Amino acid sequence: MTFKASVITLYPEMFPGPLGVSLAGNALGDGKWQLDVTHLRDFGEGKHKRVDDTPAGGGAGMVLKPDVLASAIDATSPPDDPRPRLLMSPRGKPLDQKLVRELANSPGAVIICGRFEGIDQRVIETRNLQEVSVGDYILSGGEPAAIVLLDAVVRLLPGVMGNDQSGEFESFETGLLEHPHYTRPQSWEGREIPEVLTSGNHKKIAEWQRKEAERITKARRPDLLEKLTKKEST
Repeated sequence: MTFKASVITLYPEMFPGPLGVSLAGNALGDGKWQLDVTHLRDFGEGKHKRVDDTPAGGGAGMVLKPDVLASAIDATSPPDDPRPRLLMSPRGKPLDQKLVRELANSPGAVIICGRFEGIDQRVIETRNLQEVSVGDYILSGGEPAAIVLLDAVVRLLPGVMGNDQSGEFESFETGLLEHPHYTRPQSWEGREIPEVLTSGNHKKIAEWQRKEAERITKARRPDLLEKLTKKEST
C-alpha cells in the first residue's frame, strides 16, 4: 500500500515545495508515497472562476463557496475513497504524534487548504471533513499547515528514514521531550561530553537519557510529564 496524499488548494504552485527535497522528496521520487494537487480555481464559477463570496450575516473577509469546494472534493475523493478528508483549520484537533502515526498507517489523506475567513460549514458536515490544527496561531492559509502535516507523516512511512529506529526515541514518541545529544570533539569551547555517554555502560546511558528527558520535559512541557505519569501509574 502506497500512501497517497491529495491536496486541494488555491495555490498548487506551493506543492511539493519543501516536500520535494530531503527525506520527503527522495521518498516521493522513489515512489514510497504519492502526491497529487487539485487547483480549486478549476471548479470556480463564471468567467473569472469565482470560488468565494461574502459571509452570511456580514463581517469582514470572504468565505469559500460550498458548491465550488464540494465539487473539488468529489472529483478528488469519490465516495468509496477510504482516505480521511482533513481540513487544515486553527479550530481543529491538535496535530500530535499519535495522529501522525495513525495517518502514516493509513492509505493516505485528502487535505483541504482553507483560505480567507474559512469555508462554508455545510461542506464540513456533508463531506465529513476532519479539522486539524498545527498550533494555536493563524496562518495565511492551510498550505503551510498541510506541508507540516505531510512532512511529519511521510518520514514515518516504511523505508523513508535510513534507520527506522532513529525515530523511536524522538520528542513525543515516548511521551517525553527528547534528551540532549552530543558528538565529537570530546571537548569544545571548554565544554565536555557528559562522561556517562562515553562510558560504554548502556544501562547507565539509558538511565541518563531518561533522566534528562524528564528534566527537560518538566521545565518546558510539564503537561506532557503529568500525562505520562498518570499513564504509567494506571
